[in-house]
Amino acid sequence: MSDDMVEVVIDSIRVGLMSQQRVVILREVEAERYLAIWIDPYMAEQITFSLQEVEVARPMTHDLLKNMLRSLDARVVRVEVISLRGDVFYGNIVIEVNGYNLDIDARPSDALALAVRSNVPILISEDVMESAGIVPEDDIDDLDPELERGSEEVGELEEGEERLSVFDDFLENLDVNDEDGEEDKD
Repeated sequence: MSDDMVEVVIDSIRVGLMSQQRVVILREVEAERYLAIWIDPYMAEQITFSLQEVEVARPMTHDLLKNMLRSLDARVVRVEVISLRGDVFYGNIVIEVNGYNLDIDARPSDALALAVRSNVPILISEDVMESAGIVPEDDIDDLDPELERGSEEVGELEEGEERLSVFDDFLENLDVNDEDGEEDKD
């Protein structure tokens, strides 16, 4: 991992009660810093199914991608969120084939769905974390319970719902009015 990238894990996927928009919450492995990326409902389902190990009768799109790569003797090495321009995140899937690493441009949501299926690291550019990451208050355990309103959890991956309540106010204030381009906004 290069010095300008930080490793994260998927902490949870949430849905806003008012907007029904989905957001994936990424948590930095080495620190209490978070990144929220809006994703469409289909991608939220793709990621959640894999995280919860839901078995489906037929391969879903990202299962198909993983199977195709394996059939071609290629493997996913890692996925990355490499930049943020305006309100659009840009991602990358790094695959290894014939001893070479290839960078494949991808929406972060597609990269995350493939990462959870391939069990590979998720890296975020330090620049992206600096500009869009959130660090909760030091005394997050003492937060007012009223901060819990405004979202309900879709998939909790580990303990710590209280520490994520700091996102509720943040999520309520985000502008998500662009319905036509929502698939490209992640």
